[in-house]
Amino acid sequence: MRYVFLTDELPRPGSAGHLATNHAIISWLQGLGHQVTVLLLGARLAWPVERYDVAPVAGPQIAAWAGHVVPRSAGALAGILLRAGLRALPAPAANRIRRRRHQADAVLGRFCTEAEAGWAARYIAREKPDALLIDTLFRAAPLAAPELRGINSVIIAHDVFHRRHQALTSAGYRVQPRHLSRADEASWLGGARRIAASQPEEASLLQKLCPAQHVFAAPMPALPCPPPEGWRRKPGRLVFIGSAALPNLDGLRWFFAEIWPRLGKNIRLDLIGDCGAALGSVPPGVVRHGRVRDLRPLLYNASLAISPLRVGSGLKVKLLEYARHGLVTVATQCSLEGFMPDEAAPFIAASSPETFAAAILRQLAAPRRPDASINYVTRHYGIETSFSALRAALGA
Repeated sequence: MRYVFLTDELPRPGSAGHLATNHAIISWLQGLGHQVTVLLLGARLAWPVERYDVAPVAGPQIAAWAGHVVPRSAGALAGILLRAGLRALPAPAANRIRRRRHQADAVLGRFCTEAEAGWAARYIAREKPDALLIDTLFRAAPLAAPELRGINSVIIAHDVFHRRHQALTSAGYRVQPRHLSRADEASWLGGARRIAASQPEEASLLQKLCPAQHVFAAPMPALPCPPPEGWRRKPGRLVFIGSAALPNLDGLRWFFAEIWPRLGKNIRLDLIGDCGAALGSVPPGVVRHGRVRDLRPLLYNASLAISPLRVGSGLKVKLLEYARHGLVTVATQCSLEGFMPDEAAPFIAASSPETFAAAILRQLAAPRRPDASINYVTRHYGIETSFSALRAALGA
């Protein structure tokens, strides 16, 4: 069968949670023998020439050949160079420029333009895929085109965005888009035939929001990746994976201000992803690694993972990444929403600075064996378990 995956950023593993989930869906479909084309709206590339051999790519603002993707226009190229230049600046300066540019502290997503929606609708109508997968409500506009009436469409929701918008604005942050209500989300999601939520609780919320649609959970699968036999973890080593999204930065700032001083001088923390560079200064003992191609050595070295998020929704994919590598995570209650309940779950809930620090020190002193974490993901997040409802929805 043939599928089109509509998004605005190339899906990749080991990056932001939504990109990793999108990549997992594409790889799973390809593993079943199906063809998947990534339809890229916009030109959000990391570099002017980006290698991408996961799947064929098409889009109104890019050209692709031999596993490489490039922008078509001078304007798209300028945007790529601007983002690359911002990454090279010191974090405080880059953050100020981004906030000024977007007039916001956090960007939840960008609705596609009328021209992008029209191009996508014509492409999809011409290609006639067996089903269309859409990356969040922000890419749902092409479904309004008459030529796509009746197409089997699934929105990969990733989040309940009006709830995240409300949480961030209530905390005093400026958010883009400026307005995103419950009714707005219902309207955008209502154009699809089916909706895939990231976890069961959100599937229930979205079903109430969109009673006419078929809503189901399709959480990120987590395939076991235990450390090699005889591998020794480094005592006192913590790890956190995160993008530069505001919930990650807010949580880490809280962690460094309220929890880190309680841990003592022998603790180390590895920060993986764009969160490290976006923070500016970090305390002694914190190592910033940026984006890492192979997470395994850093996750095998760690004795414990942390997730100090205070706002946000959706399934926290990073916690599954930790668990499949045999790690336990000390996490706020916000971080743990939507995970399958299990007495042997590899998560320790701790929401106050005192309990969070105490849980870290207690777990480092008497670490659990990796088997418990790996058994948890095997029981609840195998690929067939995670994607069984999606498979039925797509007729895969």
